[in-house]
Amino acid sequence: MPRYAQLVMGPAGSGKSTYCSTMVQHCEALGRAVQVVNLDPAAELFSYPVMADIRELIEVDDVMEDESLRFGPNGGLVFCMEYFANNFSWLEESLGHVEDDYILFDCPGQIELYTHLPVMKQLVEQLQQWEFRVCGVFLVDSQFMVESFKFISGILAALSAMISLEIPQINVMTKMDLLSKKAKKEIEKYLDPDMYSMIEDSTNILRSKRFKKLTKSICGLIDDYGMVRFLPLDRSDEESINIVLQHIDFTIQYGEDLEFKEPKECEEDKSALVDEYFQDRVDE
Repeated sequence: MPRYAQLVMGPAGSGKSTYCSTMVQHCEALGRAVQVVNLDPAAELFSYPVMADIRELIEVDDVMEDESLRFGPNGGLVFCMEYFANNFSWLEESLGHVEDDYILFDCPGQIELYTHLPVMKQLVEQLQQWEFRVCGVFLVDSQFMVESFKFISGILAALSAMISLEIPQINVMTKMDLLSKKAKKEIEKYLDPDMYSMIEDSTNILRSKRFKKLTKSICGLIDDYGMVRFLPLDRSDEESINIVLQHIDFTIQYGEDLEFKEPKECEEDKSALVDEYFQDRVDE
């Protein structure tokens, strides 16, 4: 039987560990067994148990304290991840060989791991060899995305991971529960964006003609391929959590031997579902 994996990615502070904690609690309530593996060698505390922790193999603090290496925080983390890639046998032993595993991999936030370094791609290929069906889950802080030019930056970061790893990817806008009612209404347009309206918003801010032209080209590229859209995640709302989980399950065909339903947003008109979500938040 296949095994299942979510690679939980996103910039530092986007809520990766909180996402893992939320999903573990939600799945426990559903009677589903989900495990978490920490792949951040600079992590400190967890609010959930982990089945494997990369810090048992190597830790950033130890690398930084090594006088022969002389690495700073970022260099130390890259060194740790490259060391990890050369020791996948540790991960294989930690995971064991239980069928039907469903594992969340809490990944580091440094973007270079998903752009020009091969570590995460090597991890994906290794997991696939171990018969895991892998889905990327890219998180972006909704509080960061309320302005169009920041939103475009977030899309490019998500695209970088998608292109580098070559796996199905679900993009999630986190911390919706921390937004004001006004901000929630404002951010609605970013969930399934009209990039040409983004062009107008962004170019009104920019003074340089060269940057305006570049922004138009980027927005046009994103719109032409339509590869990035976001799901809202409000950890105080079980329905919001369930919609995100359904999309991921559908992507990796979790439980395909059972009677499987498409995610709710695939059955209903997307705009109507978004309107319903935000209307519920306004009515509260």
